Amino acid sequence: QVELVESGGGSVQTGGSLRLSCVASGYIFGCMGWFRQGPGKQSEEVAVAHFELGLTTYAESVKGRFTISKDNANNTLYLQMDNLKTEDTARYTCAANGEWDPYDGHCISLQSWGQGTQVTVSS
Repeated sequence: QVELVESGGGSVQTGGSLRLSCVASGYIFGCMGWFRQGPGKQSEEVAVAHFELGLTTYAESVKGRFTISKDNANNTLYLQMDNLKTEDTARYTCAANGEWDPYDGHCISLQSWGQGTQVTVSS
């Protein structure tokens, strides 16, 4: 079982940027991505990718502002978040080693999950 540890969260003002990191204890493959749960909200998929296939999916609310990427040499997944909004406030969790659902463009059967990192955006 690969362990995932997130970092990079914090408090920023609207319009600011953060880069979240998700360091894996081993090789990560297949579908992977970032999820978030805001206060009083359900968990939502933020950005997922299958890098070997060249596929990515972003939530409509973050398109053009967030970018998912991966450093293969360091087994690290990133989420670059720009032009942050107050509604981006949430706990962000990474996940990996899943399958890509070709019908919906999402990850399924994700095997590894991190503990999350808090992002707070204030106006």
